[in-house]
Amino acid sequence: MPQIESAIKRVRTNEKANAQNAQQVSALRTAVKKFEQAALSDAENVESLYKQAIKAIDMAETKGLIHKNKASRDKARLTKKLAK
Repeated sequence: MPQIESAIKRVRTNEKANAQNAQQVSALRTAVKKFEQAALSDAENVESLYKQAIKAIDMAETKGLIHKNKASRDKARLTKKLAK
């Protein structure tokens, strides 16, 4: 545990940021999984789930949680599944 006050604050901020990042990555994965399950079962709300998944990917990319190439690859794969 750090002794210096600024280092103690930094530990607190890092923990807060880690929790927030984990939550956003989890939300991203959940949105993608919901779309994939709906696409497999030919559900009626596939379009809206697709839009939510794309939005989640874009937000994660903007926040720096995933690389832009991974975001592009994921969106391409989802679009391909939507077209089937």
